[in-house]
Amino acid sequence: MSSKMCKYPDKAFVGRSVPRLDAPVKVTGQARYAGDMKLPGMLHGKLLRSPVPHARILNVDVSKALALPGVKAVITGRDTPGIRYGNWRLVPQTQDELPLATDKVRFIGDEIAAVAALDAEIAEEAIHLIRVDYEELPAVFDVESSLAPGAPLIHDQSGLPSNISLDRKIDVGDVEAAFARADYIREDVFRPQPVSHAYLEPCACLAQADPEGRITLWTSTQTPYIVQCLLASTLGLPENHVRVIKPFVGGGFGGKMEMRPWEFCAAFLARRTGRPVRFVLTRAEELIAGRRRHGMNIRSKTGFKKDGTILARDFEVYLDGGAYNSMGPTATFLVGNFGAMLYNFPNYRYRGYHVYTNKPPAGAMRGFGAPQALFASESQMNMAAEELGLDPIDLRLRNAMKPGDEIPGVATISSCGFIESLEKVAEMSDWRNKRKNPTPGKGIGVGCYSFISGGVFNWFNTQYNFSAAEVRVYDDGTAHLLTMASDIGQGSDTVLRQILSEELGLSLDRIRVTSADTAMTPKADLGSWGSRVTLMAGNAVVQAARQIKEQLAGSVSARFNLNVIHEIAFGDNRIFSKARPDRGLSFGEAVAMTMKANRGAEITGRGYYTPRDRGLVTPAFSFGAQVAEVEVDPDTGLIRVEKMTTAHDCGTVINPMSVEGQLEGSVHMGLGYALCENFVMRDGQTLNTTFLDYKMPAAEDMPPGESFCVDTYEPDGPFGAKEAGEGLVSPTAPALADAVWHATGVRCFDLPITPEKVLRGTGRLKDPEPA
Repeated sequence: MSSKMCKYPDKAFVGRSVPRLDAPVKVTGQARYAGDMKLPGMLHGKLLRSPVPHARILNVDVSKALALPGVKAVITGRDTPGIRYGNWRLVPQTQDELPLATDKVRFIGDEIAAVAALDAEIAEEAIHLIRVDYEELPAVFDVESSLAPGAPLIHDQSGLPSNISLDRKIDVGDVEAAFARADYIREDVFRPQPVSHAYLEPCACLAQADPEGRITLWTSTQTPYIVQCLLASTLGLPENHVRVIKPFVGGGFGGKMEMRPWEFCAAFLARRTGRPVRFVLTRAEELIAGRRRHGMNIRSKTGFKKDGTILARDFEVYLDGGAYNSMGPTATFLVGNFGAMLYNFPNYRYRGYHVYTNKPPAGAMRGFGAPQALFASESQMNMAAEELGLDPIDLRLRNAMKPGDEIPGVATISSCGFIESLEKVAEMSDWRNKRKNPTPGKGIGVGCYSFISGGVFNWFNTQYNFSAAEVRVYDDGTAHLLTMASDIGQGSDTVLRQILSEELGLSLDRIRVTSADTAMTPKADLGSWGSRVTLMAGNAVVQAARQIKEQLAGSVSARFNLNVIHEIAFGDNRIFSKARPDRGLSFGEAVAMTMKANRGAEITGRGYYTPRDRGLVTPAFSFGAQVAEVEVDPDTGLIRVEKMTTAHDCGTVINPMSVEGQLEGSVHMGLGYALCENFVMRDGQTLNTTFLDYKMPAAEDMPPGESFCVDTYEPDGPFGAKEAGEGLVSPTAPALADAVWHATGVRCFDLPITPEKVLRGTGRLKDPEPA
């Protein structure tokens, strides 16, 4: 994908395409993931999962499994402290999950027991020897059935009157009065589907207990601190008695940001046996029981003036949360925000409902509510433009947000390059010509997005700052950055090193990074999710570096009789006079002199970042527009994506190569979401349990593309940067849906857009006559 990025001639490291610093060890096979790790005496763990979607557990008999040679321990929920947990610690009643089920199972794949054995084959055999007696209960597999009168309560112990686990409301202005004034009202229902994260590395962990019962856990996670807190809570241990280390991670996309049962079981079994215990999930387990993107039923009603000005929106969403809350409360909160983003809505009403069903729990996934909300919102904008006789991009330009605008009841926009993105993508794609003069069988469509740069809402209820960094400098001219921010393949370690290099004037090879170890790195960081790392961890790094600079600049200025504030510069591994660059010291010499003046004390800077109040959601928003071009075979309905063109505003581009990689990955994920990915379910059972059956785009399916980064500056971001990792996944589905409509006249309200749906829409495929 070709791209055009902004250049920053006054910067040495910001704006440079730096290859990921962990790339060599990954491509040569030297990187060690959690599933690769081994310790002497290590045991292998395996989980017993429920074969039924909803049942009471009457009895669990583990005697035959315990008697199998090579089995060292078997545990059930009755052996554990039985402490419920969940990521939304701010609202205790949402913590509805147990590491191992004790009273009921609520979906096929719910964890019931765990085995630790000498090898994986023995552990697998032992699992099949455990006998569970169930009293099967009626089950519900969709939102409508779950909310029907007389539906079985999935969490009958919770005191909830129905299967709605929580709701969220936003009310701004007078929606009904605005509808009464509207010249045109459009109301539609959309049903985006659940999909898998499909990270290449299945979840894995290794736990070790020391003689005093303290735990060290190596785990494939995005959120070491969150895992530490929840693991300590469910084990009944002090937080500091649990150490969590993130090794290399083979992708996460939101699917690895919670504590999961195998992490608890590994730690519990390690304490019980006195030996290290490792769990490695299979791909089938990931697809059968893993977290997934929320399926949603979305009703959107929007009122316009004749000229296209938006007057009001009523946005109602039912989220299919599966058997447990997981990150559903956050998704319910966010999807209402995304429904009101991009455009000015003077009147807005949102009702969101998180609904339990007897299916695997849905959780966080890249975009976190935005792909679903924006598929609905952007598709409706395209349909409204057609009905109003307006060009879809002109309709957006009329209503587009600008700096200083407000998202109703949520936040105020600071930097915003949305209008520029719309104008640029129209120019790059030759939009107006191709939209007005279509080629038969070909179509062009548009979709847009806005996304957060890290969440402000403190759903985890932490008492710490949102992010922290520690920087240590040494007299050999090097620096050491310690951060809890988690590089899960997105390249954040490289970007944070670039930020530190720019601030200290040190070359990249002089900076060492230690990240994501709860015993070594600063505790105040909630991990990698919500596109938070560059802005939040980057700001903490800048603050820590500036403390270092203040100390070193004082020594150099005293040595050369310079004004500290105005005359000192850092660059080329030196600290020197701006006016007389020959008057200065190497970085190492300056550190040595400062240490000597401080009687050998180490030179350290500590930075922290918590957003200043800008609303409920985030300190900054990204924006962008994307145009899709497709060709549709009229005989087969097959959709071939010919080109994707994107213009986006991510503030200052710290690493153009990394941003381009994020865009390409987002397009790939968006293609799968739009055109082919889907769980095939029957009575709560996932049927497509391999990548042969769970269809995703391959490398050869990726279309050519072109991108452009709109030049904006975010005052709350490090060097003006903001998010570039998640927002870009959202515009692809509505852009493709619009392009397919432009080519065929078929409008899809649910995903994926399959050849069968296209043929049914064109009338070339009809349902068989009933017998």
